[in-house]
Amino acid sequence: MDKLSLEQELKNNAYPGRGIVIGRSEDGKKAVTAYFIMGRSVNSRNRVFVTEGEGIRTEAFDPSKLEDPSLIIYAPVRVLGNKTIVTNGDQTDTIYDGMDRQLTFEQSLCSREFEPDGPNYTPRISGVMHVEGGKYDFAMSILKSDNGDPSCCNRYTYSYSNPKAGEGRFIHTYMHDGNPLPSFEGEPKWVGISGDINTFGDMVWNSLNEENKVSLFVRFIDIETGRYETKIYNKNQK
Repeated sequence: MDKLSLEQELKNNAYPGRGIVIGRSEDGKKAVTAYFIMGRSVNSRNRVFVTEGEGIRTEAFDPSKLEDPSLIIYAPVRVLGNKTIVTNGDQTDTIYDGMDRQLTFEQSLCSREFEPDGPNYTPRISGVMHVEGGKYDFAMSILKSDNGDPSCCNRYTYSYSNPKAGEGRFIHTYMHDGNPLPSFEGEPKWVGISGDINTFGDMVWNSLNEENKVSLFVRFIDIETGRYETKIYNKNQK
């Protein structure tokens, strides 16, 4: 696998959909994650990220224009002790509740499938970061239809122990724009991570397609102390 430029991966794809990046900062001291959402419909674009506890949730920018909230209003990020959960749907709560009952990340997702939004059948992508006592590991998951066949659900989990400085993994919902939208294929992409939270966050935000981008969440977690710094970018500013 070749290490890719995250900037170029984003700039060269007008519609990756929703995406999760997890990795380690260039100086090796921070656990890094980014989650972005994009939209083609008025309903999907009518959103902002707002803080909720130690995580975030999506919220309608203009409540009067909200149509179907079922797949667009959810908590993408929640924190359970030393674990930070990042997903593209309400499976954040499924993972949180499962891990709170001592299930593994993978076991927690066994009750879930891809989104019921045929003909796209959008994959559910998820990640969990575990930072404790100077140690760091993470895992990522994708639940997807079998090449567009909703009678089958394919489940893939990828685990990364002691990730290297300046490197990360990137997974997103769609390979590119289309009708129907083609689901992500293969294992999470190997990408470089550079700069501090401002440099990294600005790069991701500025690389996303201007017409389709909606919101971005970025967090850097100190691997020694667990303290974190967060940035939120919203195209719709309140």
